[in-house]
Amino acid sequence: MTAESQIAYKRVLLKLSGEALMGSSAFGIHKETLHSIAEEVKSVWELGVQVAIVVGGGNIFRGVALGATGMDRATGDYMGMLATCMNAMALKDILGQLGVETRVQCALSIDQVAEPYIRGKSLRHLEKGRVVIFAAGTGNPFFTTDTAAALRSAEIGADVVLKATQVDGVYTADPKKDPDAQMYKDLTFDEAINKKLKIMDATAFTLCRDQKMPIRVFNLHKHGALKRVVQGLDEGTLIHL
Repeated sequence: MTAESQIAYKRVLLKLSGEALMGSSAFGIHKETLHSIAEEVKSVWELGVQVAIVVGGGNIFRGVALGATGMDRATGDYMGMLATCMNAMALKDILGQLGVETRVQCALSIDQVAEPYIRGKSLRHLEKGRVVIFAAGTGNPFFTTDTAAALRSAEIGADVVLKATQVDGVYTADPKKDPDAQMYKDLTFDEAINKKLKIMDATAFTLCRDQKMPIRVFNLHKHGALKRVVQGLDEGTLIHL
């Protein structure tokens, strides 16, 4: 059996929050956590899966948020975009150390450290087996990196959006606060809306629904979870039409 015959998704968009890179730290990038995430990405890349990543910046921007109190919203959002660029550079570096060829494409113009976002070029990178990291969100204030993930997934023709979280999937309540919370294995978009489940922000969620883009929510810190997801095994929660 070839590696490609073992996969359920040929091209995926992985949404990483900035907080996912913090590990046990209060803010910033936790080296061991970053390495662990890179290993998970490498494991699916080795199967022949085309991997694109949208990364957030909360781990860095939250650290300066107090100083930004009272700041203009657009200015704060641009600061957050720059934070995502730093995370993207860090992830690219560690993936490179693991032998995974990677490119960073930025929605802002920072030519010294990243390529500009060009859809055709990102598609060529993916087709050549390179991991592509999309930084700076959509490049516009007032839009979240969730929305950037939904937008980029549609643009590159991804098979699924993989939303990495700190828990195993979507629950009836916060499992960290409610021990009786039950995890959903399967949901439709309409069910998630009616149950008022906070999976992604409304703009991102609506875009995925309109583009018929399934979302798989899973725990990135669970060893092997990402690989099980792309192999179509029972992992996390699937949201679909």
